[in-house]
Amino acid sequence: MNEKYMSRCIELARLGAGSVAPNPMVGCVIVCQEKIIGEGFHQKYGEAHAEVNAIHAVSQPELLKESTLYVSLEPCAHFGLTPPCSDLIVEKQIPKVVIGTIDPFSEVAGKGIEKLRKAGIEVEVGILEKECRELNKRFFTFHEKKRPFVILKWAQTLDGFIDIDRNRENFGQPTWITGDLALRLVHKIRSEEGAVLVGTNTAEKDNPSLTVRHWAGNNPVRVVLDKNLRLSPALNLFDETSKTLVFNEKKNETNNKTEWIKIDFEREIPAQILEALYHLKIISVIVEGGKQLLESFIRQNLWDEAHVFIGNKFFYNGISAPKIQGKISKSELLENDWLKVFIHDH
Repeated sequence: MNEKYMSRCIELARLGAGSVAPNPMVGCVIVCQEKIIGEGFHQKYGEAHAEVNAIHAVSQPELLKESTLYVSLEPCAHFGLTPPCSDLIVEKQIPKVVIGTIDPFSEVAGKGIEKLRKAGIEVEVGILEKECRELNKRFFTFHEKKRPFVILKWAQTLDGFIDIDRNRENFGQPTWITGDLALRLVHKIRSEEGAVLVGTNTAEKDNPSLTVRHWAGNNPVRVVLDKNLRLSPALNLFDETSKTLVFNEKKNETNNKTEWIKIDFEREIPAQILEALYHLKIISVIVEGGKQLLESFIRQNLWDEAHVFIGNKFFYNGISAPKIQGKISKSELLENDWLKVFIHDH
């Protein structure tokens, strides 16, 4: 039975995707005599946690004293933007708590469980643990590796090219390799991640907006490399529709929604970008290109997933796609295109 209720917690937790970062997605179910009497999930960063929402959803609070609370992640034990959930569980005298996985965040890590057990509550940990960790892979990577979760993303032709060789007349528009469904999926993925990163050439050649136009959701923070600050301020990246970070070697400065961050281009660039994003509490980033930038992350082993879209066309020559080695976790047909997702075997 435990797995059934924990699966429901995971389903509920996913409803918070794109709205709770840098917090984790969490779902909670309260069961009394094999019947769910309350459900909740963490809906928005800074607002009530899943356990609070589930407890408040119970119409007969006196039943809490004979119920089991299921939650996908260890209840918090510290005062953050909201009071500790473990205190509320103790206060409501819930006799048993079943937890999917321990929270890696140092303020919590085991302290919530300890608090519950000290209060005489029966605690069971590790139900569907793998699935609960997968649900919050970004959050776990952020706290365990002290860097954002990194998704590499590109589209390539059947013969392995990501672009034609372009001269300046062809700048300003991307070379489309895949169709509408793939485009919508890219925007959905963007809405669920903290930031999206491109190199100088991609910014100049494609003039991307890097926003979520074909999906409902939040825009990610836009990140661009511009070593010598040669990119035109007229580019879409600087249109102030969402926050943009510019990594360069000239200056640190903030102007409205654009922030310039100085790094050392003599040192490895990916690690410096990830360190800056970590300090800004950005828990995930999509690296959308170009080839040089993608390959620098692959070379440094600084990636967790690669989303490779394969379009149903041939270029015969041009810029070849990056080479990646990893375990294929998913292959999906999108009308005439394929999406292959690779996972890094760390």
